[in-house]
Amino acid sequence: MGGFEGADHINSHGTPLDMVALSHHHEHVDDDYGLLRAWGLHTVRESMGWRLCERQGRFDFDRVRRFARAANRHGLQIQWTLMHYGTPADVSLLDDKLCERFAAFARAAAQAIAECSCEVPVYTPINEMGFLAWGAAQTRLFHPYGQDDEASPGATPSDGFDIKCRLVKAALAGMQAIREVEPRARFMHVEPIVHVVAPPEQPDLQALADEVASYQWQVWDLLSGALLPELGGRPHALDLIGVNHYHSGQWEVITERRLDWHLNDPRRRPLLEMLRWVWQRYGRPMAIAETSHVGEGRAAWLDEVASQVRQARTCGIPVEGVCLYPIVDRPDWNDFGHWHHSGLWDCIPGEAVCGEGQRRLSLAYARAVNSWMQRLPEARS
Repeated sequence: MGGFEGADHINSHGTPLDMVALSHHHEHVDDDYGLLRAWGLHTVRESMGWRLCERQGRFDFDRVRRFARAANRHGLQIQWTLMHYGTPADVSLLDDKLCERFAAFARAAAQAIAECSCEVPVYTPINEMGFLAWGAAQTRLFHPYGQDDEASPGATPSDGFDIKCRLVKAALAGMQAIREVEPRARFMHVEPIVHVVAPPEQPDLQALADEVASYQWQVWDLLSGALLPELGGRPHALDLIGVNHYHSGQWEVITERRLDWHLNDPRRRPLLEMLRWVWQRYGRPMAIAETSHVGEGRAAWLDEVASQVRQARTCGIPVEGVCLYPIVDRPDWNDFGHWHHSGLWDCIPGEAVCGEGQRRLSLAYARAVNSWMQRLPEARS
């Protein structure tokens, strides 16, 4: 699979994001989809962006329909994310009205997709609910949350779990609304998987590290009804699981020092072990919904991830696919001049000869992708 970065929140500087536009994907969708098909990919992750699709109480799915029709022309299946962090201006993560409003958006989105495709749709209602709740409550990643001035108090760390529960309720309401339009719909709930340890000089903090690591299960537990079933979660709501796996997802508690992948920190846990945690806890089919590295490390990272997926399948863990995310490079949320160089194709913005958004293949990464598509042929989809 290939995924296009689609965050649409307001960043820490108060600037509204449209990451699909910043990578020029919205202008080059036909060309981009042609590149994916030429590489033998059949599935793509895209984000509608609730903030982008609903303005002043009116829905606008023109871009969504255009992308859906382009996918049809190229024989691609889109797995749609409905909410990629952003909300309409009059919707707050701190207000219970979020649930009703999101359900209305989800219903309208499902109707728009039904007009363009007869395939069984696969949706991610809300991307990374756990990360969004943490970011809103404990950082300034998502404006206007996490502010500390009296005029705009935003969220506080104590709001994190409440936001998480509210997002899960909204996702459940959205799923119900979608099924009223398309009973065949499937749902992939995407969350990061992490590993947390105590600093070596403070082994007594391991219990705290274990507690922090346990938070990664809360969204899936809430959806399935294993935690706070009064929110409406049920086992069938946890349909498909998407795990996001990045090098930065393993760290020390308190110090927040990363367990460096490129330095082979011995405290790191292999992906196979982390996938086994998910499988043993939930027993649901899963996919690597996001994974990538930056610069020259892209190929080596994919070699490790793909080899771990192959081992997981050998062990009977149903990892159905690996999504290279982003498939086309993207700029940083808070610094549009800084490009991560994490895609299979780099984006060359504003180059006079090539034009806006020209794609340039990362050759070493491409060789690794091609090699693993031969060794993991079922991952082609």
